[in-house]
Amino acid sequence: MSQQMALIGLDWGTSSLRAYLYGADGAVLAARQHAWGIRQLPEGGFPAALRAITAGWPPCTVVAAGMVGSRQGWCEVPYVNVPADARAIARGMLRVGACHSHDLWIAPGLRRIAPADVMRGEETQIIGALTRGSQELASAHFVLPGTHSKWATVNEGCIVAFDTVMTGELYALLLKHSILGIGTASDTVHAFSQAAFVRGLRAVQDSGSSGVFGCLFATRALMLAGELAADDVPDYLSGLLIGEEFRLAALRGANAHPLCLIGEPALCERYLVAAAEFGHASPTIVEDAAAEGLWQLAAMAGLLEQARLHSYSGADA
Repeated sequence: MSQQMALIGLDWGTSSLRAYLYGADGAVLAARQHAWGIRQLPEGGFPAALRAITAGWPPCTVVAAGMVGSRQGWCEVPYVNVPADARAIARGMLRVGACHSHDLWIAPGLRRIAPADVMRGEETQIIGALTRGSQELASAHFVLPGTHSKWATVNEGCIVAFDTVMTGELYALLLKHSILGIGTASDTVHAFSQAAFVRGLRAVQDSGSSGVFGCLFATRALMLAGELAADDVPDYLSGLLIGEEFRLAALRGANAHPLCLIGEPALCERYLVAAAEFGHASPTIVEDAAAEGLWQLAAMAGLLEQARLHSYSGADA
């Protein structure tokens, strides 16, 4: 094996699998992606997916994070309780003995005991963002929008708390399976209506003690009254739900630290608009930090030295 080939990283979630081949300095030499999330594996299951996604790459040590370590994954890896930093998470990594093609290690997720909450994969993104060197991010609120949005509080590089809000899942359910979606073309792509989105943000911001549940049916009433166009319902509803995230975060004191958004750019743009409406300074945006996070976990777990030994051994053979 070439001495430049040090490690393979896997960001293995529910719906997709991303693989990174690193050089000895941590630079990503190659990256691949496939829709082999843990719920739609190829014939042969996890081992076949790993062999296929790394075909042609040297048989490096592999570090994986995400739902691959869940109860439904390849090997369940126990959660690490918060507070936890990168070193604590790395200590919780487990080697998968049933993997015969690679030396595979899976990272744990994080758990908050009370009230109960868990995450798998987002912690690796946060660790990756922290390695980019910005002192401002060492103590910040990290927001990872998505199906299950995560709000994590980091103090001096340590993840001390987090909350999950089922924003994306609720949005899909309400738009496709509730009365709120009747009359809307929910499967049609429309240009983003920032005006409708901001209207939703402001409605929930002004909702007082009732919160988003006091605002939802108004979506239907406004459309029936001709005050909200059917095409604007999705963005108005998005504003309500994302606005509820920010309303709850304000109650938890999220305005005390800067915000960092980690996620898909178009979705993060909505959170930028919401942050401004709720009085936050402009957040830092990190599109993806999984590759950096996986490398950092491997370093903390001592796997880089192991990978280098394999590289030298292969080079001498």
